[in-house]
Amino acid sequence: MGNKNNLVHARTCVYNVGYHIIFTTKYRKKVFKGEIESSLKNILYQVADDKEFIIETMEIMPDHVHLFATAHPKISPSYIVKMAKGITGRLLLKEFDSLKQQLYEGHLWNKSYYVETVGNISKESVKQYIENQKDN
Repeated sequence: MGNKNNLVHARTCVYNVGYHIIFTTKYRKKVFKGEIESSLKNILYQVADDKEFIIETMEIMPDHVHLFATAHPKISPSYIVKMAKGITGRLLLKEFDSLKQQLYEGHLWNKSYYVETVGNISKESVKQYIENQKDN
């Protein structure tokens, strides 16, 4: 079941856990261009490295971020978002005065986010696989 090429072998488990995460700027301000966009990308890769998750791919839009991240099951998607938004917000607001001027209260990110799990197989396939276990 699943694609064995994406399996990660850890000490206590084998896993393939991926998340599609989207988060937006406060007031949907279109602030990610040029230097700010580059800095955001660099910080996000550094956060991922420090906090032990992997950014497989990302796209920075002017007012939101798309991440496809993979992580050990012990790392929750809410932790990934909290670290990504918290650290980037603090560092970018410190580095770029123009951001502070555009975002009055000193908050870069909207409080909410979107997350969906991403795997190699559909819900239907998993349900069928589980339901058919006794037959094997």
